[in-house]
Amino acid sequence: MFSTLNLPPYPFKIEDDRIWDRLRKKYVKITPEEWVRQHFIAYLIEHLEYNEGLMSSEQEVKYNGMSKRCDIAVYSNDMRARIIVECKAPDIRISQDTFYQIAKYNQVLQAPVLILTNGMDHYCALINYTDGSLQFLDKIPTKRELALITD
Repeated sequence: MFSTLNLPPYPFKIEDDRIWDRLRKKYVKITPEEWVRQHFIAYLIEHLEYNEGLMSSEQEVKYNGMSKRCDIAVYSNDMRARIIVECKAPDIRISQDTFYQIAKYNQVLQAPVLILTNGMDHYCALINYTDGSLQFLDKIPTKRELALITD
């Protein structure tokens, strides 16, 4: 199948070359990037206690008149973006270009937390919109921890 990731294993529903996307409520083609996306969605829900009903996968974002797709977005109860996640295939190195890609999405969504992952390496940054600073976090915050650092 696909490579073992630096994320817990989950019992996914797989049919032929498709995997069930619990956010989009449909089977989607399994690609290496999709494998990472589905693991990360499960990780956010099962381990970090984020609400599945307040998450989206492959959400359309309009940036400079172009349609882009944000891999994962996590929202608060008042529907403000709190986290956006950019997923890459395990063999794709997380680079400055990856960070620029998620920063473009965040120009629109204005989430305080950005996460970059290829399933092996995970980077999490907290944006302080008051002073314009960016702080890399040692770990990805749980839902409870996110409320403490952003509210």
